[in-house]
Amino acid sequence: MENQTEIKEFKLLGLSKDPYIQDFLFVLFLIIFLVTLLGNMVIILVTRIEFTLQTPMFFFLRHLAFADICFSSVTVPKLLGNLITKKKTISWEGCISQNFFLFQTVCAEVFILSAMAYDRYVAICDPLHYTINMTKETCKQLVGLSWGMGFLYGMANALPLLNLQFCSDNTIRHYSCELPSLLALSCKENIINYIVLLISIFIFGLSSFLFTLVSYIYIISTILKINSAEGRQKVFSTCSSHLIVVGLFYITGFFRYTKPNLESLMDLDKVISIQYSILTPMLNPIIYSLKNKEIKSALVKLFGKYNPISNP
Repeated sequence: MENQTEIKEFKLLGLSKDPYIQDFLFVLFLIIFLVTLLGNMVIILVTRIEFTLQTPMFFFLRHLAFADICFSSVTVPKLLGNLITKKKTISWEGCISQNFFLFQTVCAEVFILSAMAYDRYVAICDPLHYTINMTKETCKQLVGLSWGMGFLYGMANALPLLNLQFCSDNTIRHYSCELPSLLALSCKENIINYIVLLISIFIFGLSSFLFTLVSYIYIISTILKINSAEGRQKVFSTCSSHLIVVGLFYITGFFRYTKPNLESLMDLDKVISIQYSILTPMLNPIIYSLKNKEIKSALVKLFGKYNPISNP
């Protein structure tokens, strides 16, 4: 049995062995990555400089956009590098680092989503105390707590990887060094890693999900008490984009990390991983831009102001 320190790198199976398909995938994922960066940077910019968007909801949205940039940057640049060079490898140190930052950013993101749910709860269910409960200091503490929880989540799952041992097979049947695919290669008993993974998912993931769920139970209960149909629609529209983002993120993420790691589901694993780690960070700013009137107005104002055609 070879010790894991003797393994310098892992081979990534990737998405396809066909060079023409790889070239197509490189262009496709490059476009997605650039749209992700551009879209989230625009959200950060417009929520930073537009006076009407200086509220807690858009403060959290700005940090969600930053988390999306970090989240996408963990795997996509390495994927693009492997596609363009045709050398599908990742070092052992890079594998551990990728897992740590993946867990850190995904955990920070779900807790930021929980903070946004709490913000909507206070705004809709207790509007008279909104300015008291959602102060600038409180918002900063919630964002700081989100990244702090992300750090703990990342460390909890990255440190046990140092005890793994591998035999002759060092081929990861995935396009990135995700933990379930990595653990499947270990020839040493890795039950502790699976236990830590499941416990941390339920502690960090389930706690943030339940917090979001409880917030929306109260929100929906309050909305249903509004007599006017127009009033109900207006209030619900303020949190509909957030619900869509939460649904996309939780459903795919929980399924990827809690389902059995079977060979027959390998292709499905890749599709799900692409959805939540590559497509979701790109879709989030699009969803918020299309569903949020304040964001749309601010974007029109911003780009209209700097439009060289309308302002010669």
